[in-house]
Amino acid sequence: MTAAGRAGVAVALGALAAGALALNDSLVGVFYDDGLYAVLARSLASGHGYAYLHLPGAPAATHFPPLYPLILTPLFGLLPLGAAAMAAKILNLLLAAAAAGLVAWHAVRTDLLGPAVPRWIAPAIVLAAALAIPVLVVQSVVFAEPLFAALLAVSVVIGDRPPARLSPVGAAVGAGVAAAFTLLTRTIGIAVGAGVVGFLLLVRRVPARRALAAATPVLLASLGWAWWTLAHRRAVDPALAINYGSYGEVLSQTGLGALGSGILDLPRPLAAITLSWLPAGAIHWLFAVPAFGVGLYGLAVLAQRSCIGLALAGYLAILAVWPFPPDRFLWGVLPWLGVAWAAGAAALWRHARLHLPLLVLAGVLAVGFASYEVAGFAHHGYTGPAGDISANFRELLPDVGQLPPSAVVATDDEALVWLYSHRTAVPFYLYGYRGARVVEAGPAEQRAYLERQGVTHVLLASPQSASARELRALIAAYPSWLVPVHAWSGARWLYAVRRSAP
Repeated sequence: MTAAGRAGVAVALGALAAGALALNDSLVGVFYDDGLYAVLARSLASGHGYAYLHLPGAPAATHFPPLYPLILTPLFGLLPLGAAAMAAKILNLLLAAAAAGLVAWHAVRTDLLGPAVPRWIAPAIVLAAALAIPVLVVQSVVFAEPLFAALLAVSVVIGDRPPARLSPVGAAVGAGVAAAFTLLTRTIGIAVGAGVVGFLLLVRRVPARRALAAATPVLLASLGWAWWTLAHRRAVDPALAINYGSYGEVLSQTGLGALGSGILDLPRPLAAITLSWLPAGAIHWLFAVPAFGVGLYGLAVLAQRSCIGLALAGYLAILAVWPFPPDRFLWGVLPWLGVAWAAGAAALWRHARLHLPLLVLAGVLAVGFASYEVAGFAHHGYTGPAGDISANFRELLPDVGQLPPSAVVATDDEALVWLYSHRTAVPFYLYGYRGARVVEAGPAEQRAYLERQGVTHVLLASPQSASARELRALIAAYPSWLVPVHAWSGARWLYAVRRSAP
């Protein structure tokens, strides 16, 4: 086995062992999107098409591309819910380990950090990133990130150095197909396709025919998904456009006012796992700014060596203008970000006067990350809040399951409630965007929405949630409309809707 092969296997096995620690029996749906993926898989498995079965009328789904739910379909179609959820988490573990192994193998075989850099450094960085506590949290629930990471790695491997048995055009098509699959997993995968095609054209300077061969699968996937979302753009209630509509709905609400709103928040998650041990203020920024600069320089260096450079640049550019927090998006590509930073540091190492500053900066980041990881593993931080959320709903669900089969429940984590209680469920909390600012629904808008959905009950699962704030305003505006019918400890309530109330 080659050195690159040994590195890839070692990293994959290390990621597999650590990821196994994070496996859990939490309910599917505790992190919202995971419940929606399970609902969509159930819909496909039961012959209802690509639809939100838990919502009234089972409207067509346009928020998530279909590849991950499609892969989950056999699991959620053949297995009981608990077994399907565990099987999906194991699948995610295998995908995440394979992705980390591929990144390490490719970084070594292509000398992504440069030929002068010791070959053990890239696998060490990839393994450290694969063991990051937030990465383990993300892959331990039914999220699409592990599949996205694996497909991204395959796209880069084929785009940079395809198997020798493939013709040049065949290799371009293969890279384009893999990139198209990343887009059909997460919409932001459009950056991967652009990165592959851009690298072939601008860096490799391949003939236009070969670049077109790579671009065609990406274009077809983009057009197909765009057609689906446009054809079903009115499927869900307008009040649900942010969480259930296409990303075009988000842009229509934010407009130009949100462009660039995420750029200042982009470094925050990375600083949290490397620099949180430093005191806030000048000392923190003394290291944060140059660390960010080295990372940006590393992207420019990688862009000359691999299609991952341009793909990451496009990926981060999308996050910079997006109004949502970037955390989950960054954890999905953290190994590549680590490689990019190391490539930048290695390139800067050529300047002798930068040796000491680079050593100090790398040491500060390493100490911060190590301390973050030690504390995370010591306190089982890789489980995240899934256990507490599951325990909460396990207490509430038996009573919700006793409601009439025709009940429609407005609640948080509505997909979870439908999966485990078999009662139609809709989100209670409503919000939208006005520019970059979050705007919550007022009582009149909220009541009109609940009536349109035919809601019969409102479940307050947590008094600290944003839903509790909107519920208090609704009760204050219409005091006789909701009737308490069940209470649990901790100010958790089930209300019935009084149809005759003004």
